[in-house]
Amino acid sequence: MPGLVPDPIRVGIVGANPAGSWAAATHLPALAQLREFMITAVATTRAESAAAAAAATGARLAFTNSDELVAHTEVDLVVAAVKSSGQAEIVRAALAAGKHVVCEWPLGAGTAEAAELTAAAQTAGVVNTVVLQGYYSPSVNYVKDLLAAGRIGRIASITIIAAGDPFGGSSIPQNLAWTTDPTKGSGLLTIMAGHVLATVEHLAGGLVEVSAELTNLHETITVLETGQRIANSQAGQLALAGRLADGGLVALTLHGGHDDQPDGFYLHIRGSEGTITVTPVQTGMYLHWADWNIRLRTVDGHISRLAVPDVYRTAPATLPPGPTAHVAGIYRETASAITEGRAAQPDFAIGLRQHHLLDAIEYASATGSRRAITLE
Repeated sequence: MPGLVPDPIRVGIVGANPAGSWAAATHLPALAQLREFMITAVATTRAESAAAAAAATGARLAFTNSDELVAHTEVDLVVAAVKSSGQAEIVRAALAAGKHVVCEWPLGAGTAEAAELTAAAQTAGVVNTVVLQGYYSPSVNYVKDLLAAGRIGRIASITIIAAGDPFGGSSIPQNLAWTTDPTKGSGLLTIMAGHVLATVEHLAGGLVEVSAELTNLHETITVLETGQRIANSQAGQLALAGRLADGGLVALTLHGGHDDQPDGFYLHIRGSEGTITVTPVQTGMYLHWADWNIRLRTVDGHISRLAVPDVYRTAPATLPPGPTAHVAGIYRETASAITEGRAAQPDFAIGLRQHHLLDAIEYASATGSRRAITLE
């Protein structure tokens, strides 16, 4: 009927601890501003934090067992917002139960899990979304459209300097100490390079081959809160050269460190008819989080500073610019995909593609060779 408002999508969030979790910082405030959703269930590993999460979100149901949340009839959409090493179990169960799924990036603890979950999602026929925040940055999507419209002609090269903090330094916060083990699925390459490269590919199309150098300068690091020295097997610095399908080159320097906040980024896109240069508006934000200062220079030397049109700002105005607004954009896309019966963007297949890209980077670094990006 005209004017009929659809029932909200009922959400169950696994990893909803309101005290310091990523879900509390982004997912919960994003969902609170979206009338398309209603949080009906939360799950954490402890009864106290589950009860606190339920109180904070207004959820009627609180669990310490994610399987109970997944199976509940009052949950339509399951959100896996836990450590990467624990995501596959939750997503696997949700897909088996026929629930729609939003999974934080990365998509599991490695490519094998990502491939398994992608295949299971396709079999289940439900909407599946991976949280690559750059896809719903207003600045990213504005520049993407400028490039697609040929404002600087054919892309010749893309140069990025970006920060990987708090990964890659001589110390690490206690809550991230687990990331020093590569088998857990999170680190500078997976988290920081994964988000940066997903944003670049969203802007300019996929990379077809890469060469790279990864290095670990700190084989033991200090846990900040305790002073304990622990082994570290993760790379903390990345230098990458890659090629786009149409021949344009990509050069990325991703420098790790141990600052609480990154020290900014620089993005330069050289085209046959001009250049676009990007720096952050806000301090302490990553490339896929920040609003962008955008400068367009044409071949005749004319320089314009471009403001992102309001039409690109799809998150509620009550949310400040940054990651929470971008996560809200991902949820709105998920809701639209559910309503329209189509795939969401970015879906698990895109997440799997990013895992294959990161594997190619590791292979290229280990062998000193160029590596084609494949889905095998």
